[in-house]
Amino acid sequence: MAEAERIIGTPDIPDAAGAGSETPEERPRGKRRIFVLFTVASLAYALDLVSKMIVVAKLEHHAPIEIIGEWLRFEAIRNAGAAFGMGEAFTMIFTVIAASVIVVIARLARKLYSLPWAIALGLLLGGALGNLTDRIFRSPGVFEGAVVDFIAPKHFAVFNLADSAIVCGGILIVLLSFKGLDPDGTVHKD
Repeated sequence: MAEAERIIGTPDIPDAAGAGSETPEERPRGKRRIFVLFTVASLAYALDLVSKMIVVAKLEHHAPIEIIGEWLRFEAIRNAGAAFGMGEAFTMIFTVIAASVIVVIARLARKLYSLPWAIALGLLLGGALGNLTDRIFRSPGVFEGAVVDFIAPKHFAVFNLADSAIVCGGILIVLLSFKGLDPDGTVHKD
């Protein structure tokens, strides 16, 4: 009977293993981009970690270093809160948010076929890991640590490379969403 169905051209019936059950919309669109995601995340994390180690060793408890006159300087500060020092009483909440972002990105990685999304999520992951590392391992204590910030533009918040990676990744995600590109590589038109 199966031979007759094959000859006549009836649709494939999935076997016990589920072969043939994927529709064209469910099939992967090229290679998964997990390697790109973790490479970008590792690079962002390493740059942030090394920069903070240098700042703590060479700049903390010293006068700020002017880079572009008074417009940009390096100044080591410890920030228990978020941007502009807001929310210093909520350090534990920022720790939970960073950990949640990492879990969400790890779950998204299974369906990641888009190179731009891999880069954006890699930046977010690396930045979140960088600041989470500070929150876990720096004083005053585990999950309450203050983040090392050192890039100080005039009339703006002092930030670090992890913050920069998070912002750049977030902007890229917004742009990709406006273009209709999904993490799985599909394009939707809304």
